[in-house]
Amino acid sequence: MTITPLMPVYPRCDVRPVRGEGAYLIGERGERYLDFASGIAVNLLGHGHPVLVKAIAEQAATLMHVSNLYGSPQGEKVAKRLVDLTFADTVFFTNSGAEAVECAIKTARRYHYVNGQPERHRIISFANAFHGRTLGTISATNQPKMRDGFEPLLPGFDVVPFNDLAAAEAAIGPDAAGFLIEPIQGEGGILPATPEFLTGLRKLADEHGMLLILDEVQCGYARTGTFFAYEQYGITPDIMAVAKGIGGGFPLGACLATEEAAKGMVIGTHGSTYGGNPLAMAAANAVLDVVANDEFLANVRQTGERLRQALEQLLPNHDHLFESVRGMGLMLGVKLKSDSRAFVAHLRDKHGLLTVAAGDNVVRVLPPLNIEESHIAEFIEKLSAGARDYSPAAA
Repeated sequence: MTITPLMPVYPRCDVRPVRGEGAYLIGERGERYLDFASGIAVNLLGHGHPVLVKAIAEQAATLMHVSNLYGSPQGEKVAKRLVDLTFADTVFFTNSGAEAVECAIKTARRYHYVNGQPERHRIISFANAFHGRTLGTISATNQPKMRDGFEPLLPGFDVVPFNDLAAAEAAIGPDAAGFLIEPIQGEGGILPATPEFLTGLRKLADEHGMLLILDEVQCGYARTGTFFAYEQYGITPDIMAVAKGIGGGFPLGACLATEEAAKGMVIGTHGSTYGGNPLAMAAANAVLDVVANDEFLANVRQTGERLRQALEQLLPNHDHLFESVRGMGLMLGVKLKSDSRAFVAHLRDKHGLLTVAAGDNVVRVLPPLNIEESHIAEFIEKLSAGARDYSPAAA
């Protein structure tokens, strides 16, 4: 077999988008798809949002990239806005979520190193998590599909059951540096941490001199109806990795930290050639202009509740297929009684509806955050039609 020019690591489907308009993708032949996948929670303003397009176009014509050897008025502006909006005192910009998590891990280890405790390097993470595809981030998960064939992985990670506070506490030892957790597991199946679990991890971290590291790459940036999901749990992290929605479609991530947690990250300890380039910062600034306000966040909460209610009304009509709805805001999951990947393919190929499969036989529903009532109605109509003519046995 001759290998394809694009390395064949993705099971690419027949949808071949060439254009996007709001909540829709348009393929090569002009076919339209309702996009409730949003590039896996990336296109939070849909496609072609005028504020984002204008900002990127103007910055591209002005200055795209220099180097982090020079001052960055663009990066300073976005970092200041993020500091003002969150728990953080400082921000490091990356190009992806995996890089943001890598920076978070390095920040945590370096914190203990400068405290004179270099033996405190071990990160405790949680089963079925997804933190990225680098060697460091796959070392923090227990999913064989991401780990197999890449051993030996990096030492210094322990994986314990999600939402099991006793297991997390039992894993603590003299070499423990911190906890790394998604407040809502995305790829793992849209599974939120319980309030007791996340507040318990915060308490354990404080008691044992550990750092609490949140991975809000998928659940952050207004997706759950607050700017970040941690706000709904009444806790603050020490370090947080974000990406996906932060650039609205432009590749961008960030590692946020308190001054105390970041005290080891001094000149020469970390870097990124492209991180925080002026073009990325223009995108980030435009996204903040749209989403970082109470009116937008309230609308996400209201829209999420309407979508959840519509799903909960629909599910009993197809109880042979659907089991339940879970998630927060516009990060929702529909748990199926059979293979979710087959059903996602059916919705895509037969009904022009784009969703995303996840673990635990869950269909991820991740629409743009600015969808309207008409989009919800169309989604429910397509989902219902898909459920009516779907045969799990034949899939």
